[in-house]
Amino acid sequence: MTPASSPERAKGPTPSQATVRHAADAGASEDTDPARRLTRPASAVAAEETDSARRVTASLGSLLGRRKGVLAKLAGWSVAESAQTFLGGYCVARSLDDGFLRGAPSTGLLWLAGAAVAILLGAPVVRGVFAQLPHLTEPLRDELVRGSVVRALRTATTTGRDGSGGADSTAVSRLTSQTEIARDSFAGLVLATRSFVFVAVGALVGLLSLAPQFLLVVLPPLVLGLGLFTASLRPMARAQHRYLDADEAVGRRAEITRTALRDIVACGAQEATAAQNRRAVEEAAAAQRALARWASVRTFSVATAGQLPVLLLLVATPWLLRQGVTAGAVVGALTYVLQSLLPALHTLMTVLGAAGARLFVVLDRLTQPLPPSQAPPPAPTAPTSPPGPRRTGRAVTALELHGVRAAYGPGARPVLDALELTVRQGEHLAVVGPSGIGKSTLLHVAAGMLAPDRGDVRLLGRAVSTCPPAELTSLRALIPQEAYVFTGTLRDNLRYLRPDADRTAVDRTVDALALAPLVDRVGGLDRTLAPDALSLGERQLIALGRAHLAPAPLLLLDEATCHLDPVAEATAERALSARPGTLVVVAHRLSSALRADRILVLDGTRAQYGTHGELLARSALYRDLVGHWNQVQE
Repeated sequence: MTPASSPERAKGPTPSQATVRHAADAGASEDTDPARRLTRPASAVAAEETDSARRVTASLGSLLGRRKGVLAKLAGWSVAESAQTFLGGYCVARSLDDGFLRGAPSTGLLWLAGAAVAILLGAPVVRGVFAQLPHLTEPLRDELVRGSVVRALRTATTTGRDGSGGADSTAVSRLTSQTEIARDSFAGLVLATRSFVFVAVGALVGLLSLAPQFLLVVLPPLVLGLGLFTASLRPMARAQHRYLDADEAVGRRAEITRTALRDIVACGAQEATAAQNRRAVEEAAAAQRALARWASVRTFSVATAGQLPVLLLLVATPWLLRQGVTAGAVVGALTYVLQSLLPALHTLMTVLGAAGARLFVVLDRLTQPLPPSQAPPPAPTAPTSPPGPRRTGRAVTALELHGVRAAYGPGARPVLDALELTVRQGEHLAVVGPSGIGKSTLLHVAAGMLAPDRGDVRLLGRAVSTCPPAELTSLRALIPQEAYVFTGTLRDNLRYLRPDADRTAVDRTVDALALAPLVDRVGGLDRTLAPDALSLGERQLIALGRAHLAPAPLLLLDEATCHLDPVAEATAERALSARPGTLVVVAHRLSSALRADRILVLDGTRAQYGTHGELLARSALYRDLVGHWNQVQE
């Protein structure tokens, strides 16, 4: 095994300080970090938003294009609503001008009766509108449910890079709440938009019929308010996304700090960690201020379109009267604005600001491109001997990393940089380092589950980048910290990576890992397991037994023994080390590192290797870790 890196620096911070600063900085890179979305280029964000808008618009446009008959019927009922709106204000104006103000109360009452009849006729109009609405909303829901089912089936039958099948964890939400949200939001949007358009047409025609001067007073603030509101929709949505991302980033920073607290205090990195946390909080505050600014713009637009027309009508009344406009016409205009136009406007803005945003987000999620259909590879079988390496004219090693660099996103600080690592066949290697330093990343790169930005990774002489998933499965087995146990017999769980293992092989694994107490507790190897009834340690024991039976010549354990007691951990690691093949373990106890042939210490993007004694002499970080482990054991 050869080291990665450059000589130790004579100046600058100690390795432990550099390590913990990197752990606090790059720890989020080990997992999915919402903060990374805050630093995407503006062009990428704009392109993503444009693509989402195009996809959602195309989905709704396709639906509406196939429902032209329904739209025609809906428009017919809506025209009747326009007529009702027109009659309401016109009859009020005529009742004053032709009736009460001329001393003819009977005529005025007749015009008011006409207005009342127009209001009563609104009931069948509403019933007709709602009768047509399901013909638009239910097909949308059916399409979304159909797409969700196809997505769930496609995801469940798609094979990942590691050869394992996928599972869509959002399938239930898509089939229930998300499709219902989309249907209800779409229904609200159709009702509000239709109502505003046809009510506005009826009201504006009525204002024009009473006096053209009314349009000069009402139209400018109405158009201005609608324009401001429409222009604020996209920035408001962007501000909402930014605030949610920043809020998640604050939570993520808190989680990183909590999990790495011992390393941070031990290495004196409190100030650096506090500065990074402060930046996350400041970004969240800035995002909330931006959201508040756009909310004020929206409030101003609603007030401009909804309240300013009424105020201008009252202020302009003397001028209108001098222009020959009658008092009845002024009252009729106020009726149009107050009783018809403004309620429809408020409903439209409310629905667009709430239901419209929900509809866009849900449709954006439900109309994402489906994963490509792909037949799963055959289950791994036990070869008579380990896969033969390709002849390269030199001795073949179990694992080689040459110049490997891995970072999470363009411009992000690398987790691994220029890493050189060679693990001999049959060797037992322990990987140590503070939380978030890149240990899991190293194993995922070695397993071929994460492609490095630069460098070459080889398993038994084969380039990982060119290996198909089935071949990778036969070369290595990665056992994660969270062990997977399915509902089935204990024997089937143990044979998951080697389905044709016979009884003798299973019995040897049970003996080697001291699984007899677990076998007795669950009722035997052929008793069906209830995964929820197993402890975390029992699940890890099953996963380790699965690894012991696996035909792969390279085992990678990513803290796969963290829930075991020291005795069970020692038994498992000795058994796995004794089987033919190579063992790489991410160690979380000093005893685990001491059992290894060699130890790899990850120190930021630097790496050192050697035996326990060698590393105590030349690695300050390893001495810190050993001291921490000893304190925990005491």
